[in-house]
Amino acid sequence: MGKPKKPKIALVNTPLIEGVAHHPPFPPLGLAYLAAVLDQEGYEVKVIDCPVCEIDHKKLKADLAAFQPSLVGIGSMTPTIESAFRSASVAKEACPDAKVVVGGPHVTFMDKETLAQEPAIDVVVRGEGEETLSELVTHLPKLSNLEDVRGITFRKGDQIIKTPSRPFIQDLDALPRPAYKFLPIERYRIIGRKLLPIMSSRGCPFQCSFCVASQMFGAGFRARKPENVLDEMEWLRDEYGAQGISFQDDTLTFSKKRILEICDGIIERKINLRWGCGTRADVVTKEILAKMQKAHCDEICFGVESGCQRIRDALKKNVSTEQIENAVKWAKEAGIFVTASIILGYPGETKATLKQTLEFVRKVEPDDVYLCH
Repeated sequence: MGKPKKPKIALVNTPLIEGVAHHPPFPPLGLAYLAAVLDQEGYEVKVIDCPVCEIDHKKLKADLAAFQPSLVGIGSMTPTIESAFRSASVAKEACPDAKVVVGGPHVTFMDKETLAQEPAIDVVVRGEGEETLSELVTHLPKLSNLEDVRGITFRKGDQIIKTPSRPFIQDLDALPRPAYKFLPIERYRIIGRKLLPIMSSRGCPFQCSFCVASQMFGAGFRARKPENVLDEMEWLRDEYGAQGISFQDDTLTFSKKRILEICDGIIERKINLRWGCGTRADVVTKEILAKMQKAHCDEICFGVESGCQRIRDALKKNVSTEQIENAVKWAKEAGIFVTASIILGYPGETKATLKQTLEFVRKVEPDDVYLCH
């Protein structure tokens, strides 16, 4: 007799719903990492990226019914949570015996509320998901005896049980590369260019009041080795035909030494891919930005948040007006396209502070402005 087959796992990026804005068509990096870990461990994996494949809930139900997974994992953010709930419901209808697991920022913070609100959801994975899901699937098909699995919240009879948080993954270099082989990679294009994501670090030491980064990935900065990052950039170019790279790090330039090593490596290896990133104005210098541009960085987003120091202080941003002005000026002088991310309507905002922000944006003249409220 041969070994019993491992369970099938479906990972779902939920369908778009009318009236909700969505991000540019990047591959869902979180699901790709989860798929890579499960694939490495021998599970049969299917990733269903509903937005890019234009799959609605009816088609999702049909796809799940045809695949018949033992577990359906669903990613969620607050703007898409209603779609995630509906996806959980259709998953149960399509595969009554399957267990439904959801993860992502929204349910990490609203874990108990999520389980109380949507009966089709069996388990919430909080925070980083790779190690948690890897352990969780060993409890299939029934997902019983989950009390010792860290980082989850689950329903047991009439009770909702929250296990202790799981420690963050310290060796990010040990993770497999995202499993883009499960995704329709040719569909991910922005203005005709295939722009693929990479995450070279996790965790943010800064504690801005509006941001979930330090709760999702910890307050400690955990970084992959520059060589590992450079190898992945070459892999994305050679294996998947990437024409550009989008760094998904919360604060790419947190370590001056590391970003300079990455830039030097890009130049030395002749990785001629344009790339963009996001960071803070207080962790760049004129030298760093010049080197980034030489290494083909053509876009950078600074978290400006407000033109009013009082509002920035309320946001716990701890960045000065002078630092923002200098960062934008240095980046533009280097020839990098600058986007300013702005938050409107934070508690304490007034007409006067809004006017101050608009005047500040006009003064520093970023090339683009990303407005959040």
